[in-house]
Amino acid sequence: MTSLLLTGIGELVTNDPAQGAGLGLRTDVSLVIEDGRVAWIGPQAPAADVRVDCGGAAVIPGFVDSHAHLMFAGDRSRDFAARMAGIPYSAGGIHTTVSATRAATDEQLLANAQRLVRELHRSGSTTCEVKSGYGLTVPDEARAVRLAASVTDEVTFLGAHVVPAEYTHDRRGYVDLVTGDMLDACAGHARWIDVFCDKGAFDAEESREILQSGIRYGLHPRIHANQLQPGPGVAVAVATGAASADHCTYLTDADVGLLADSATVATLLPGAEFSTRSPYPDARRLLAAGVTVALATDCNPGTSYTTSMPFCIALAVREMQMTVEEALIAATVGGATALRRSDVGRLVVGGPADLVLLAAPSYLHLAYRPGVDLVDRVWRRGEEMIDG
Repeated sequence: MTSLLLTGIGELVTNDPAQGAGLGLRTDVSLVIEDGRVAWIGPQAPAADVRVDCGGAAVIPGFVDSHAHLMFAGDRSRDFAARMAGIPYSAGGIHTTVSATRAATDEQLLANAQRLVRELHRSGSTTCEVKSGYGLTVPDEARAVRLAASVTDEVTFLGAHVVPAEYTHDRRGYVDLVTGDMLDACAGHARWIDVFCDKGAFDAEESREILQSGIRYGLHPRIHANQLQPGPGVAVAVATGAASADHCTYLTDADVGLLADSATVATLLPGAEFSTRSPYPDARRLLAAGVTVALATDCNPGTSYTTSMPFCIALAVREMQMTVEEALIAATVGGATALRRSDVGRLVVGGPADLVLLAAPSYLHLAYRPGVDLVDRVWRRGEEMIDG
């Protein structure tokens, strides 16, 4: 069993309460990895088989991206250009990706997902969730979750993304399909079930029925909520015990109160607001109420085509008035909580060795130097994913 020593760490973010409040910061320490796990953290460097001198740079836990749509084909750059020219965003563009995804081969879909996962790793994300939702037929959704399961353990069935064109005049028929044959074909490959509860997608009654059907199949609920306008999404999320309500752009005081009194995480996706020129969520309001907040990329071809969590951290700090510490916690522990994981998003002895060496002396540089590639090296379960 080969051991790896990271020495000369100028600043170590552990997110371990035992090491201190907030980020659990340690300075001038070393860290040993053995058998894919953190074996030791301390000031004196012990012997190890392989040694990496960090030269005073910072080490942080790997990011946990709890919301990503990677199973798709096609390109919607023209949609983006149109929005930048002043055309408002609506959910209708999803249909363009649905057509391209249905026409793609399994090999094409998998290759694209693998490419995006490599980008996520290169940007420091060591855990990611992947959704279906661009097939919207039984066979296309089934292959999406099956292929997604080959790139992540966190697979989400999102057959209820929008109502496909062929069911425009039969919404009831599509809900029946999602909660029946489609769910039956997809549940065995997924951990989560999701629904887009918003204008142009599914209403509260439909969303509740879809999530409850998934629960009966053993899937855990999460929900796209309150992205385009105020609505019932957060209330549905809390009522169904959803792990996460995602977007949360338009919230009432009642919504914030529901989130604060529940275990449902508010997952904020600033890449979507950046790409649609929409108002950013009020992160300060949520944090002040005691809501657990996560940050995720929302990587998708239409409204947030980024795999960079550092970019999302910089947006959260600049546009949502989060501190850098709050944003980093949201991108690590927050994302882990949104996936109901306690093993990732932190660096503790005995825990997984998912960590990022920054080309910077402090985590503060993630927002201080926006747009700069500060991810030097990444280890996932002790295996190096990139080598700077």
